[in-house]
This record gives sequence, C-alpha cells and structure tokens, in this order.
Amino acid sequence: MTCYDRRDLGLLLLRLGTGGVLAAHGAQKLFGWFGGHGLEGTGQFMESVGYAPGKASATAAGLAEAGGGTLLALGLATPAAGAAAAGAMAGASAVHTPNGFFAASGGYEHAASLGLAAAGLAVAGPGRLSLDHALGHTVDRNWMVPAALGVTAAVTAVVVGLRNQRLRKREEGEQQALFEE
Repeated sequence: MTCYDRRDLGLLLLRLGTGGVLAAHGAQKLFGWFGGHGLEGTGQFMESVGYAPGKASATAAGLAEAGGGTLLALGLATPAAGAAAAGAMAGASAVHTPNGFFAASGGYEHAASLGLAAAGLAVAGPGRLSLDHALGHTVDRNWMVPAALGVTAAVTAVVVGLRNQRLRKREEGEQQALFEE
C-alpha cells in the first residue's frame, strides 16, 4: 500500500506542468531566456500596452511568474504562489482580451488557462508530494488561501484599472484628421 494516491500524483503533475510553464515565461521576462526579451525589451512592451512604468511592471510580472511558477512546481507556499501567478495571468489576459478568447488569434485563452490552474492549485493545495507537506504546511495554512487570493485580486484590480485608464487617455489624445488631404 502506498502513502500517495491518485490525487497526490495528479496535483504533482498539474503543479509541475503549470509551474514549469509559468517559470519559463517569467525567465523570458527577467533574463531574456528561452527567446524572451529580458527586462528592457519586456519593459518597453509593457509600457506600450499601458503598464507603467514599463520596467517595474516587467519586473513584477516576471517575479510573479518565475517565482510563483517555481514555488508551485515545488509545492511550497502554495496559496501565495498560486495567487501571485494567477494575478500575473489576469494582467496578461487584460492585454489579450481585445483579440477574443482563442490564442490562435492572439486571445487570452493561454493566460486564462494558466491563471485558473494556478488559482485552482492555491485552493486545492499541493498534495502530499510537495515541500509544503514535507514542512508540515507552515506556509500553507487554510487561512492563507483567501488572504492571498483576496490581496492579489485587489492589487490586480488596481493595476489593471490604472492600465485601462492610461489606455483610454492615450486614445482620447489621438485625433483623426477632419479632412483628407
């Protein structure tokens, strides 16, 4: 008889897959690995899509993705890790929303899927094949789940709201010619 069940194995696979993808995306932003643009290039992109200041936004997104993803994969501080990653993916989803749902047309499908998986792991917990379990769940308490998700939701709402405000002001500043020449 094994001390691990199907649920533990399933959570391990979900953590490794979701966390690995998130960590790789964060490494693209932070270090330019895996074909990424690093902080400078990502910062310029972030600024162009309304997240300002761009380099600070790139750093925050990169840390949330790389750090949250790595911690999810390890099953360590799972509520905070899942919430941080979910928040970063909510910000990414906001950028892709105008393109519709499907990733093939530049939509938010991929970001939303990663965010929902990360949030689901924050709620479900890491399972017994995790560092949280090995450490007696000292950084994976039940009260931490709503706290982490609540704080992340509030911060994400403010950040995305400010981004949307910047974009509206930018669009208002662009005027079309009244007459063609």
